[in-house]
Amino acid sequence: MDIVITGHARFEAERRGISEELIHSVIQAPMQKLSSKKGRVILQSRYRDRIENKEMLLRIVGSEAADTFTVLTVY
Repeated sequence: MDIVITGHARFEAERRGISEELIHSVIQAPMQKLSSKKGRVILQSRYRDRIENKEMLLRIVGSEAADTFTVLTVY
């Protein structure tokens, strides 16, 4: 599956200290997958943040089309 990260999603990931590697790993194996408005998908997983040294929840909002997942935002 191809993964496309929009400019907005890159900005939000950088601002929040979320690595592209973490985004890719959640897309490939999310703990939970939810449907959203406008045909969007929310993927989420818990991970251990090394800076905060605590468990965090990462949500990725995107859209799926054919063999491509487009990341619209992350938080």
